[in-house]
Amino acid sequence: MGFVAIRNTRVIRAASFVAGTLCVALLVSCGSEDFENKPRPASALELTGVIQKDKVTVSPNSFGAGPVLLTISNQTKAAHTVTLEGESLRERVGPINPLDTATIQANIATGTYEVRAGSSQAVVQEIQPAELDVGESRGDSNDQLQVP
Repeated sequence: MGFVAIRNTRVIRAASFVAGTLCVALLVSCGSEDFENKPRPASALELTGVIQKDKVTVSPNSFGAGPVLLTISNQTKAAHTVTLEGESLRERVGPINPLDTATIQANIATGTYEVRAGSSQAVVQEIQPAELDVGESRGDSNDQLQVP
């Protein structure tokens, strides 16, 4: 009886080994030969901005071209519409109420851009716009973890 138990254990181990080898072979063969490992685009750069009574500021104001998320806070007593504008881009959001925020999502190319705050009310002093200097494209996001 002891001999039969040892022999069955060897058979079970051999069968498990063969089954595991077949599973690995199937998984390896599932890949597509036509798959191209194309680089992913750059991750979105998060910019922050503030509307003050005399000027708009954005940080950072110098960066490489690619996708951006501009979150801007209105720290004035009036509602303002915010415009991000450059040679080939014009994105607008608002009006942003006092002490509220809004976000502009855009893919920015190389160039110079302005972030302006406008109001439907006549103002004594114009709010100075923020200027963004956008350089060469940022690198891909292939080496970044947890990026979709």
